[in-house]
Amino acid sequence: MNTHPEPAHADVDALRSQLGTLKLPFMLENHQVLAQTAADKHWSHLDYLSELLNGEAAARADRRVQRCIVQARFPVLKTLDQFDWNWPTKINRLLIQNLFHLDFVHQNANVVFISGTGLGKSHLMTALGHAACLRAHSVLFTGAIEIINSLAAAHAAGSIKRALNHYIKPRVLCIDELGYLPIDKFGADCLFQIISHRYERGATLITTNRVYKQWASIFNNDAVLTSALLDRLLHHAETVRIDGKSYRSKDQIEI
Repeated sequence: MNTHPEPAHADVDALRSQLGTLKLPFMLENHQVLAQTAADKHWSHLDYLSELLNGEAAARADRRVQRCIVQARFPVLKTLDQFDWNWPTKINRLLIQNLFHLDFVHQNANVVFISGTGLGKSHLMTALGHAACLRAHSVLFTGAIEIINSLAAAHAAGSIKRALNHYIKPRVLCIDELGYLPIDKFGADCLFQIISHRYERGATLITTNRVYKQWASIFNNDAVLTSALLDRLLHHAETVRIDGKSYRSKDQIEI
């Protein structure tokens, strides 16, 4: 009995091994199917290679997008198509739709959503962050208090610099619910450092229930720090105001 593999099988096994080593999963899975298609359609060698490479590039881009979405840590995925434009009594629809062109990301600019509760500002910020993920931008979604709590723990552990970098590094940082709970001096200082380090280096999105003139009360009534933070945040920024009643009370209102 011949125990040696046939030369053709050996060549195929070697090719599959090399494709696996080079981390080319699309080509590994599809090279034989496309080879048959190439034979049937009389493709040139260059056409066959182009199909393999195009498929690998597209699959790699899809995997990168999926990694971006997972790493963003969205609590729930939202899209612009799901937003109810008819509920708010006042909203600048054109401004918001233009934001989804993502020019602000390339300009390292910021977006601040201001409204009462239940009017969709977190929905819009999530959808905007998700749109950035689809363009393969690194995104992180987090709450303002979550930032402070994680940095306080890092400070106690002696790793504050690395923890700060976690919030400084993403191309797009989404900070949810700024102003809903009081912030002490440590928290105010931390948020100021994040905004300062991201200034003209990354895009920052914020949702808040407070207009700018009330922000000193958010940041431990430190008027000097608040003024410096707003100066950096609003230098390149769009402000989205949304007015109306909470969507979450919609059913009770209709009864």
